[in-house]
Amino acid sequence: MSAIETIGTGFTWDELPVGRKFKTYGRTITEADIVNFISATGMLEVLFTNKEFLRDAGFDGRLVPGGQVFCMAEGLLFQTALQGVGVAFLNMELDIKGPTYAGDTIHVEVEVIESRPSKGKPGMGLVRTRNQVVKQDGSVVMIYTPLRLVKGRENLHA
Repeated sequence: MSAIETIGTGFTWDELPVGRKFKTYGRTITEADIVNFISATGMLEVLFTNKEFLRDAGFDGRLVPGGQVFCMAEGLLFQTALQGVGVAFLNMELDIKGPTYAGDTIHVEVEVIESRPSKGKPGMGLVRTRNQVVKQDGSVVMIYTPLRLVKGRENLHA
């Protein structure tokens, strides 16, 4: 019996040279997404549970926690670029540039800024990207720069 190819696999580190750019599909963040996230994480703070408090604080809608925006951005990346190849998330810097509200649609624009073989893990590489989370109006709401340990082509199925 011959092997069946698995589709949907992300990019190996050797397919991610410095300068490579790509973006994910978008995802609209709903009220239900916010309720589920804040309930699951315990972020039951007035910023995320009280519309009157938000209005009095000068916000135009229901805020999405920054942690949720990050998690949803990572989810978009796992669905498209990291499935089956990501081994470890090592570190990052994160900068929130502006608010995200219920009803906003986000996508992630990625640029590889570092890519090199791992010294301690043969067949794997270290890849750092600059990820911009962008809303439907083109505004950037978050930038983060994760460093990940990623499988190489030769150990993709290991």
